[in-house]
Order: sequence, then structure tokens, then C-alpha cells
Amino acid sequence: MPNKNKFYVTTPIYYVNSKPHLGTFYTTMLADITARWNKLQGKKVFFLTGTDEHGQKIAERAEELGMKPKQLVDSMIPHYKEVWKKYELEYDKFIRTTDDYHETAVKKWIEKLHDQGDIYKSEYSGWYCVPDERFVSVASEEVEKDEDGNYLCPGCNRPLREVSEESYFFRLSAYQDQLLKFYEENPNFITPKERMNEIISFVKSGLKDLSISRKTVSWGVEFPGDPEHTVYVWGDALNNYITAIGYGQDDAKSKESFEFWWPADLHIIGKDIARFHAIYWPAFLMASGLPLPKKLLVHGFILVDEKKMSKSIGNVVDPNNLAKWYGVEQVRYYLARQMSVNQDGSFSLQDLENCVTSDLANNLGNLLNRTITLALNNGLEKVAPAETWEAASAALKEKCEEGFRSYWDGMNHYQYHVALSDLLKFISEVNAYFHDQKPWKVAKENKELFSEIISAVCHSLYSIGVMLWPVMPKKMEALLDSLGCSIELGTNYEEALRKNLWNKTFVLKKTDKPLFPRAEEHSKKNNPDNESDNKNEITINDFAKVELLAGTVLECETVEGSSKLYKLKVDLGPRGKRTIFAGVAKFYKPEDLVGKQGVFVANLAPRKMMGSESQGMMLFAKDSTGNFEMVTVAGEVENGTRLS
Repeated sequence: MPNKNKFYVTTPIYYVNSKPHLGTFYTTMLADITARWNKLQGKKVFFLTGTDEHGQKIAERAEELGMKPKQLVDSMIPHYKEVWKKYELEYDKFIRTTDDYHETAVKKWIEKLHDQGDIYKSEYSGWYCVPDERFVSVASEEVEKDEDGNYLCPGCNRPLREVSEESYFFRLSAYQDQLLKFYEENPNFITPKERMNEIISFVKSGLKDLSISRKTVSWGVEFPGDPEHTVYVWGDALNNYITAIGYGQDDAKSKESFEFWWPADLHIIGKDIARFHAIYWPAFLMASGLPLPKKLLVHGFILVDEKKMSKSIGNVVDPNNLAKWYGVEQVRYYLARQMSVNQDGSFSLQDLENCVTSDLANNLGNLLNRTITLALNNGLEKVAPAETWEAASAALKEKCEEGFRSYWDGMNHYQYHVALSDLLKFISEVNAYFHDQKPWKVAKENKELFSEIISAVCHSLYSIGVMLWPVMPKKMEALLDSLGCSIELGTNYEEALRKNLWNKTFVLKKTDKPLFPRAEEHSKKNNPDNESDNKNEITINDFAKVELLAGTVLECETVEGSSKLYKLKVDLGPRGKRTIFAGVAKFYKPEDLVGKQGVFVANLAPRKMMGSESQGMMLFAKDSTGNFEMVTVAGEVENGTRLS
């Protein structure tokens, strides 16, 4: 089947160790805007997103919570789907790397590359970042140290772990020359070009073979032929782009789907994972004998207080709050308009409020409302096009065509912020035309000219509504409906807008409320650095409910099936002896805890962990290197003494 008139766009699959935040939403929103933009051109579109659910972080977090890894990842999926639905992100498929068809296809892919000699077994010794699930070469990458001399991950700036283990490797080094040739022949493979230059420089410095399995991580796709290993995250995760559309499945429908949609037209990713997508992924595909994706769009970070959003530093912004305060599509517009795709962009509530009020409420919404109200108040409901346009109207018509061309160019080059900036200029020009023509006066003197002025503005609003539909679909559908028009998917709007005929007849409708209300000033009420609207704050009465008691560890034993948990028997004095689980086996030996007095939460609701009931919590402090230190009191006190 020929790949005609189609567009396949993807997001990264998101790691489910936390709920979606503004950064993950931004990437997915760009994909949705791009998908809708291509639908306006009459194309068949496939928009893929999903979640990355394997790896060490998931296993460790599940163990902390006393859950199975699959239970943990299952519990996170609704958070993503609910936010994506709220923000009108109309994906065609949501892939999970725990889906059976994906795991089966990954195993087939591994077997193919192993059989042809592109995968081999050896030993890995070096540094590993658990949060980023990546091996780090301290010799070839810019790796800094903290004040204690620990190597820090160049991606997340957290301490690296030194590991040594048996591993399967992909012969990445064998594809260095092919990659460089591909970059040379496809200089526009990556947008922006600065990222392309960084990738070429890295590849030219020399590629080492890539570890693609872990022997010490059980939560993952079982490595075919060697059940002691699991497929390392990138060998698993990157393949989602092909397994989601049928790769590795034997039925005719899946094969037909894969042949139609692959290669991807656009992978949208953040700059922190550019190397994996620009080097590892093309090399994997070369080894597989598959075409390479047509383009990578690599966007920068959203900064809050000049720092990348991060759960660890507490500056994550919750999209749910923004939707509640400002409206879903107003937030979509602001992020697309304000954030330059080519570089990092600063986010603030005040900027968002100013943008919504200025661009949308004052400029666009007010123009629509004034036009329709004035026309209907003067008995003009059905607005026909002029037979010939007066000079001012003809000039506006020309500006409409110019505005479309510049907007179309910006969108087709994925420079959304540039396109929206150009369109905003045209909206201002329409406002200026309306003001200069004084239709409120003309209505009393020249009905024909009055109708022409209203028609010129309506044609301009129609073009604006169509162009802005990918960014604000429901708002623009409402705008078009007030003109008596609608979006008809399957139509090639590029052809219609490029011709700019201005031959439509509009039937105007009065709207009950403004299209865009002015933004309320939440920037003075709320701190965007708090993802939950300060819901983590507690009162003194809340704190008084927590019973912190001193207690002595009487026994400490390992837990079968867990590399992290200890089962403690604790003496809490008058409160009796308790069984309490603590996830510190990596940091303490049993004899280090027995006989020690610590601090325990005594009134925590009991919970099942590894088949037994944990009747409280032992407190530890986590230092900057990730080690745990037992919390205790300065001097020994009687067991059961309450801290206050």
C-alpha cells in the first residue's frame, strides 16, 4: 500500500514514576497540534503516545509501597489519560510497554539482531543513573562531581552508581559511519539545527557498543533465550514507535498497518532524550533493515524560576490547576505561543494571565463580539460577499493572504510560536481595519458599505478560526459556528485558504457569553512552584495527629523475595511490640539496626507488605547521595516516649 497523504506523529512514552506535569503535557500538546494541523490538510493522521513502564525505578518504587510493579503502573495510567482527555489531546493509540503485543515484538526484534550478530554478551563495568535509566561514560561525557566527590548524572544532576554486571550489547560502534552518512544526506533530520550539530559532534568523537540488557533488574521484558536478563529500557522503549503500528505481529492487518504508517513523519521529544532518538534509534532501525523516521523535533525545557521543572526540587506545575483557573484552550494557546520550540522557555502565571487577556480576550474575542453584535443590532444576519471590494477591504484581503502564508510556513516548519506571533499581527490588523472603517457610523449612512465591512471582518475571522483550530479546537469551532460555519475534516483547507477567494456568505449568531473571558489573577494568590496548589501544607492540628514514638529494634530479618525490605520487631514500650517493615536493606546490615533506638510513626494505618502486616513506619533521612540515615533522638529515652 503506498504511503500517500498520511502523517504519523509520536511523543516519547512517559515514565510512570509520577503524575503528568506541565513538561509532559507540553510535548503531548505539540503532537496534538501537529496532528490536527495535518488533518486540516486532508491527510490521514496517526498520533501515538503512551507510557514506559519497565525498569529499576518502577521496581524500587513499587517495593517501597508494598505493591507489585504491574499494580503500580496500572494505578498511574488513569492520571495520564484523564489529563490528556481534559486538554483535548486526541491520540489514536496509547501504548504501554507492558502490553503483550509490544513485549512479544521486542523479543522478536532482539532475536533478529542477535541472530545476525548485532547483539552479543559481554561484561559492563561503569557508572549508571537509576532515575534516568542510563549508563554514563565519565570519560566521554561532561560529568561533574558533587562536594563529596561523587559523579553526577549529566542529565538529572543526581549521583551515579558504579555497577559491574554481565550484559548483552548492541554493536552501536558498527553503525557510526552509516549514521554520519545519514546526517550528511539528511541535514534537516533534527530541528533545531543546533541539536543536529551536537549529535554529529558526539558521534564523530567515537561510539561505543551499547548495553541493552540488565541482569540485576527483574522488572522488564525477559531477554529471549536468557531469562536471567531483561531488555534494558531503551531497547524496549524505543521500539514502541513501530510495535504500536503492527511491527512484530503476524496477522495481515498489522502488517498492512505497519507498511502504511512507517516511517514516522515526526518524533517530538525533549532535548534531554535527543541522543537516544538521534543515535540509538536510527542505529537500531539500520540494523533492522527498516526506514528511518523523517524528522525529530527537539524542544527545550519549560523553566520555572529559571530552573527545569523537577519533582525533586519541587517546582512542578500541575496542568489540572491551570485548566481550572484559566481554561483548557487558553493554556494550550499560551504554551504554543509563548514557548520557543528551539530553546528553553520561562513559565509564569502572570505571563499566562497577560497573554490570555491581551491576545485572546481583548484582541480576538472582543473583535468577534463587536462584529456580530453590531451586525445583528443593525439587522444584518446574513452577510454576503461584496461584488467588488473597496480599497481598504481589498488591502485587508491581501493581508489575510499574507498572514496565511506566513502562518502556514511557520506551522509546517514546527515553529509554532513564530506562526502564532505572525497570526496575532494579522488579528491586530483586522482590529485596526474595523476601527478605521467606523462601521457603527457607516451603518447609518451606507448599508452596502456596512455589509462589506462586516463581510471583510467575517472572512478574516473565518481564516483565523481555521488556522487556530489545531491550537484551540473547541473555541475555534464556537467562533466558526457564530459565523454559520464549521470545520469539515477531510477538506484540504490549505487549498481554500491559499486561494483566499472571500466568496462566503455568513449567517451570524449571537453568543451568550464571551468567547474568551479575561483571565483572573491567580498569580497573586497561588505559587506555581507547588504542583498541588499548596495542598501539602498541614495545620498544627494535623501535625498533632501524628504519633512519633521512640522505640528500639529488637529483631531484624531479611524478607524473602525482596532485596530492599527488612522485617523489624520493635519495642514501643507501653504501646507494645510491633512488626514494622523498612526499605533500607541496601544501606544497613541487620546487625546495624538491632539494639538501636529510632523514631517511629505509631498510628499509621497498618498495610500489607510482602504477605505480612506492617504496623507503623521507621523514619530515615535521605542524604544528597541517596543514602539513608536513621533518625534518632539525641539521648536515650524510654521506649514509647512521644516526640513533640
